[in-house]
Amino acid sequence: MVFDVIPLGVGSAIPTRTRHLAGALVRREGRNVLFDCGEGTQLQLVRGGLARGPLDAICITHLHGDHLYGLPGLVTTLALLERTDPLTIVGPTGLRDVMSAMPGLKNDWLPFDVTYRELSEDFEHEVVFEDDAVTIEARPIEHRVFCAGFRYQEKTRPGSVDGEAARAAGITEGWQFEALKRREAVTLADGTVVEPDGLVGPPRPGGAFAYVLDTTPCENGRLLAEGVDLVLHEATFTEEHGARAADVGHSTARQAAEVARDAGAKKLLLTHFSARYADPAPLVAEAREVFPNTQAAEELQRYEVRR
Repeated sequence: MVFDVIPLGVGSAIPTRTRHLAGALVRREGRNVLFDCGEGTQLQLVRGGLARGPLDAICITHLHGDHLYGLPGLVTTLALLERTDPLTIVGPTGLRDVMSAMPGLKNDWLPFDVTYRELSEDFEHEVVFEDDAVTIEARPIEHRVFCAGFRYQEKTRPGSVDGEAARAAGITEGWQFEALKRREAVTLADGTVVEPDGLVGPPRPGGAFAYVLDTTPCENGRLLAEGVDLVLHEATFTEEHGARAADVGHSTARQAAEVARDAGAKKLLLTHFSARYADPAPLVAEAREVFPNTQAAEELQRYEVRR
């Protein structure tokens, strides 16, 4: 099981010549989920050679422009591409009104259906998207305005069948292998009962990714990142500007590292860098003092999550 996390923008508030605004794409077996959609997101998708068509869901953390203003343009492009598949858009209450106010973006004007999953300010935890392979859950995090973080989780898959041992036990048909995978006993034509014990390995847990922007360090951020293979966490400032970070509802690199450490995450990617840091090296160095497996997220780089 493998999926890719591709940061599309790692800047904060204002784009620069080298950094775009917030967005990250998760790509799994030809299906995509987008987290945030700052201005310029669809241009980054084009630059990265990333298909916009197979987009199942878009998850918006909050209604600040650097996380949202690319969304109307992207949905318009999907319409121009004659998309017909339905699309789920997740975000705070009010997102539907923002989108419906834009010319051409009401549901009855689009060639595809949009389902809005709006999160109220008093929500605590919700599964906001699910298909046969993954779930996406949301929790409120702590910013100047209402904001949600997300966890993308592959579902646990059945254990693998030892094909050679199963055939030796008399298993020959596809449906019999599938039954063993479900840990069901199989009765052969001669009445022999073949049990799955010893023939089927343990269940295989899926990979997990957490998207935690914009926020001060908080318990819900830790819960979203608990045990994940990769967490993309904002690190707008170094500790030198910790007071500023607290004032504007952001995290320092050290605080992001503490969240990753306390959550038992395997790898931390820092993002949402203030323009004052032309080079994110000081942020990475600060975080590595707490959580060594830290990198600065690079735009259009593919970070593989494998279990």
